[in-house]
Amino acid sequence: MEEDLRLALVVSYLGRGFHGWQRQRRGRTVQGELEAALARLYGHEVSTTGAGRTDAGVHARAQVVHLDVPGRIPPLGVRAALNTLLPPDVRVLSARRVPTTFHARASALGTRYRYRLAWGPPVPPWDAQRCWLLPHKPDLAGARACLERVLGTHDFAAFALSGHSGHGRRGTTRTIFAAVLRERGRQASVVLEGDGFLRGMVRRIIGAMVEVGRGAQPETWFSTLLTVGTGNPPAPTAPPCGLTLERVFYPRVHTYAHARLRRP
Repeated sequence: MEEDLRLALVVSYLGRGFHGWQRQRRGRTVQGELEAALARLYGHEVSTTGAGRTDAGVHARAQVVHLDVPGRIPPLGVRAALNTLLPPDVRVLSARRVPTTFHARASALGTRYRYRLAWGPPVPPWDAQRCWLLPHKPDLAGARACLERVLGTHDFAAFALSGHSGHGRRGTTRTIFAAVLRERGRQASVVLEGDGFLRGMVRRIIGAMVEVGRGAQPETWFSTLLTVGTGNPPAPTAPPCGLTLERVFYPRVHTYAHARLRRP
């Protein structure tokens, strides 16, 4: 009898053409495209589990996905076959066998997101579809001051999309281990690493940070969002095009322990 095996895939995609990661009855999704390709490869439905559920328009450099499939095709063959069946805006970067105890979401220790900003003259279209184009350069000193405030453990309820109350005993409390802003020419990128992120949380942190950076709100307003859990006005949501899921962190015993979280 053919033995089933558990595979972990690292999947990269451009989010512009998708209604997010999670399969839906209507609308094109990354999970839907991946599972359609797997069904063609194996001749039956194959369920997948992703490390995170990216929203519509959000990209991923290294989404991690696990699945259980018959072992007749070696992992390298699975990667090669899927990349011939998938559309060009989705690619499987690697496929490896992992223990059955590995779970793409439950085994994760944390996640790294990157948000890209640009300003000034037009940028090349391959950059433009992955960044938020601002009319003017924001005050990056003020932006960095905001990022310093998100470090550590906070209740991020004010930064969650409407109707999102968090899951499990943590509720809306999360811990941010790293918050770094780097400037290069007429562009900047913000890297956030944490033990988990609420839906919309990164985009609302960036949206509020830009409000302070462009002088529309004082730094004290940003602090109020963290300490009180609400703000007037509330934190705006940055567009999804600038956000990329960069990396998922796992214990070293698992295959995809790419790097250590920047714990304080």
